[in-house]
Amino acid sequence: MNQVGLVGRFTKDPVLRYLSGNRVQTHFSLAINRNFKNNQGEVDTDFVFCTAWGRLAENIVKYCGKGSLIGANGRIQTRSFVNEESTKIFMTEVVVEDVRFYQLKQRDSDEAVTVPSQPPNEQEHLKDFVLP
Repeated sequence: MNQVGLVGRFTKDPVLRYLSGNRVQTHFSLAINRNFKNNQGEVDTDFVFCTAWGRLAENIVKYCGKGSLIGANGRIQTRSFVNEESTKIFMTEVVVEDVRFYQLKQRDSDEAVTVPSQPPNEQEHLKDFVLP
């Protein structure tokens, strides 16, 4: 079974990306406080990388800004890619399948709130291609 449940805050405004085949996606990082204090008496925070697709991604971008508190359910996924320096990078992320909006914050910029009805032309999709 591969199931994850998280409650955390956005570290920055999410941005909607258009990919080939009229698919949309957003990447974001959630800051999640641990339930205990470290040796210095401080609460540590974990930063979890998340991805959402389709209509869910559009709603996240539309309603959430930096500092918004959400609950996210999904699954852990690993992937790899080769960066510009020809180094293979391995990533572990949560593919979000369901979201609960607990406390929404205004976005820093209104431009990312508007989800265009038409994706950019096909050539622009190629530069945003993400390996599955």
